[in-house]
Amino acid sequence: MRAKKVLGGLVALGLAMSLTACSGGRGSDSSDSGDNDGALIGVAMPTKVSERWIADGDAVKADLEKAGYEVDLEYANNDIPTQVKQISNMITRGAKVLIIASIDGGSLSDQLDAAAKAGIKVISYDRLLTGSKNVDYYVSFDNFKVGVQQGTSLLQGLGVVDASGKPTGKKGPFNVELFAGSSDDNNAHLFYDGAMSVLKPYIDDKTLVVRSGQTAFNQIAILRWDPATAKARMQNLIAKSYSGGAVVDGVLSPYDGLSLGILSAVTGAGYGTGGKKLPVVTGQDAEVPSLKSILAGQQYSTIFKDTRKLGHQAATMTDDLLNGKEPEVNDTKTYDNKVKVVPSYLFPPVVITKENVQSEVIASGYHTQAELDK
Repeated sequence: MRAKKVLGGLVALGLAMSLTACSGGRGSDSSDSGDNDGALIGVAMPTKVSERWIADGDAVKADLEKAGYEVDLEYANNDIPTQVKQISNMITRGAKVLIIASIDGGSLSDQLDAAAKAGIKVISYDRLLTGSKNVDYYVSFDNFKVGVQQGTSLLQGLGVVDASGKPTGKKGPFNVELFAGSSDDNNAHLFYDGAMSVLKPYIDDKTLVVRSGQTAFNQIAILRWDPATAKARMQNLIAKSYSGGAVVDGVLSPYDGLSLGILSAVTGAGYGTGGKKLPVVTGQDAEVPSLKSILAGQQYSTIFKDTRKLGHQAATMTDDLLNGKEPEVNDTKTYDNKVKVVPSYLFPPVVITKENVQSEVIASGYHTQAELDK
């Protein structure tokens, strides 16, 4: 009897060890790596119209696949219902983590609720998801600083401040017009706020004159960041506010696609020929067409945001979440999505002008010289 009891105890012990091994010793925690080898990760990007988003999607997918995960990468062609459907499908398919660069940051509440109920973690990618508590992390650049850099760059191009940002004493007046991004993109508001923190004092003291009178965000926002809309608005501004010899000296543009639309409008109005100088035009994203324009002396500047770093950080956060680790963040105060402050990891942006295209963009391998030479 004693031998049978000992044998029974050994069998029970062996069974318990076997069950522990099957569960990886992790109890009911489904976020640990034993349950998530080769897990499906949903990556939702807004559009392929901008080469920037193609690069983002490729970077995230490559890093996740390198780590052994299956990736469902979808682009929504800037159509909100399409993105809603794509994310819903990712949830249905059993994605363990969603990485979402939204078209409209406040349009996905139902999908975020469904993700939370299914135990799916959500990483908001570059564009903050708003109006929901079910956003776990945010990865982006310091977007207020992007706006500060754009505003400062406009002033530098006009000669109002020097390379260090100090006033030169030039009082102008310089005629400028302002553009902002899409009103449904939280970043657009941050870019605007950052730029206006720099430009408003110069508007107030009349160093800068906005002849159209349009300075409020809702007056200058371009829905869906559409270049054609920006071009049409610039044409309208020139026709209404710059007759009788007045010229546009500078344009605050928050994105390269808009910048090229704006430049198309001003060149169509005779700028860049016959001694009529092109205005100083800013931008963002260091896209190849704008880099070519900068090197040709047309667009003045852009903001370089190395999306490879952003993609790598999103993939690293995902891997940490699926291995029971706390993802690294470096900002826990700034990004309030109207329901919660979302823990964030932010990268610093870099101003690009003709002088540092080679040293910052080409030398980093983000773009190649061959791309610029095409």
